[in-house]
Amino acid sequence: MSWTLVQQKIVIKVQMSCDKCRSKAMAVVAATGGVDSVALDGEGRDKVVVVGEGVDSVKLTSALRKKVGPAHLLQVGEAKKDDKKPTATVVPAYPPPHSATVVYDHPAGYSWYGYQPQQDTTSCSIM
Repeated sequence: MSWTLVQQKIVIKVQMSCDKCRSKAMAVVAATGGVDSVALDGEGRDKVVVVGEGVDSVKLTSALRKKVGPAHLLQVGEAKKDDKKPTATVVPAYPPPHSATVVYDHPAGYSWYGYQPQQDTTSCSIM
């Protein structure tokens, strides 16, 4: 027996007052597994329309509340052929984020935990 997931359309209203908030909301949704496309809709571009397979709408709404602002789940249903908007297609990142290696050299004279190395104290500054 094989299971096939049905494309679903999720509409979430998120309070977004600026383009930075909209961009952040799009990034949060795009990072969610199973998302095929993301689009902004509504008069004030305050509705996030997500199309994908196996997306947990409650967890997605909760993540948007946590990272962007007040969010309300408006609609969850089966996506129709014309619901998929190709303007904002999610492209998987290669290599996956969890396998990326980042190397950071801290500046000279600084070490972890805010410890500053002491300067040379062998000579007296008063004399």
